[in-house]
Amino acid sequence: MSASPPTPVPPTDRLLARTILILALGVGGSLRVWLALTDDGIYWPDEVFQSLEPAHRLVFGYGMQAWEFIEGARNWALPALVAALFKLSAGVGLDGPRGYLGLTRGVFGLLGAVSAWGSWRLARAHGASALAAAAGASLFALAAVPLYFAPRAMSENASAPAVVLGLALALAPGASRRAVVAGASLLGLAVLLRLQNGIFCVGLVGVLAARRDWRSAREALAVLAAWAFFFGLLDRLTWGRWFHSALVYLDFNLVQGKAAAWGTAPFAYYGRVLMRAMGTVTLVTLGLSLLAARRAPGLLGVAAAFFVLHALQPHKELRFLVPVLPLFAALAGVGLDAVLRHLPPSPARLALPLAVVGVAGFSGLRTGQLTFGDLGQYENVKPRASAWDDFGPVNRLLIAAGRLPDVCGLKVEAAHLAWTGGYSYFHRDVPLYAHNGPRRESGLFSHVLTLSGAVANGEVVASEGPFVLVRLPHGGCAPDPAWSSRLP
Repeated sequence: MSASPPTPVPPTDRLLARTILILALGVGGSLRVWLALTDDGIYWPDEVFQSLEPAHRLVFGYGMQAWEFIEGARNWALPALVAALFKLSAGVGLDGPRGYLGLTRGVFGLLGAVSAWGSWRLARAHGASALAAAAGASLFALAAVPLYFAPRAMSENASAPAVVLGLALALAPGASRRAVVAGASLLGLAVLLRLQNGIFCVGLVGVLAARRDWRSAREALAVLAAWAFFFGLLDRLTWGRWFHSALVYLDFNLVQGKAAAWGTAPFAYYGRVLMRAMGTVTLVTLGLSLLAARRAPGLLGVAAAFFVLHALQPHKELRFLVPVLPLFAALAGVGLDAVLRHLPPSPARLALPLAVVGVAGFSGLRTGQLTFGDLGQYENVKPRASAWDDFGPVNRLLIAAGRLPDVCGLKVEAAHLAWTGGYSYFHRDVPLYAHNGPRRESGLFSHVLTLSGAVANGEVVASEGPFVLVRLPHGGCAPDPAWSSRLP
């Protein structure tokens, strides 16, 4: 008996699917770029000192050094990527902080839109209709949490599109050898950018093996082994030891447990925070993802494993989940398709995907109202403070200080240097002192960035909010052989 022809897709479905996908990616991408160009705040120091600052040091020859890039707990893949963007920006004449930071943050924002498109591709690879896949992708493209994190130069954002597109290529039914190799290569790149993405690599091989697709499993394993070799080689060339960054990182976090110094949280932390930040999106995504269990059990298992393994770790930050969020959006698309297939063709049937898009869009409208408490950050310090532009005024004053012709040293008294933009914003090859550095009378710096109530003496040359940039009376800077670029 010949196979029955596939059920034709109504023209209305095709048009609506195309419209939803274009609008979700267009609006989501535009919002991400706008946020990249308007917010100078910091969610967590890693977005500066694990990417922007080492990249600034690579390109311009100076920058603060975090302990990870002194002891070698990170590889150089992410800073190299950012350094390439800095170089590109300088090559087109945008060699100041506004230029290279704007380009870099804008590119990271657009990577979020690519991840949303990857969600659509991954849902389609698991048999979802274009309409259901587009609605699912909107849960990443337009929702508040992905929008908030998108412009930040973090490994989670850099690796997310590689993860979702890699799985979309390699897990597609009947994937060609080229697709499997390309998909596994993207996952290998994702691990190079963020070590924890190795969970997805194990998951890919496991799913292929569970399908008894031994050829694809062997090919994926061989490609991942090649990327592991490259990972080790990169560390050997930069740190002097094979897999040095991975070994130091795992020892610090898993063996010594020192990451707990930055806070610990119970297993339920991620669920609680996601409900607080975007509760309706979380419930819709979870419900639809569970409905995808029959058609995409492997993908659901990989995504769940990533979530659970992170929930089991004592130190938690919401950003750690960014690489898996596009996978859950894809699963939601598959689950939505399972529902739509049981509904008769009618205009009312289209209300369901539109409702999913509406949930995502409503969440996106709330993005500007997010507080640190909503994001599970600084919950015991400033939970009601806006999560936007935190220390942004300080960073804008750093830019202003870097443009002053007479600045020969700067002390930042208004904040710990880790919560500033460092030389990436200051962009001046002169000593930058921390709040607990030398006294003003030392003559080692010409300007201070302080609170408006702590001016005492000197000339205020710029101000924003409660912060001021002050030129000290002596005006000059004595040489300081004891100054260190190590981040305190």
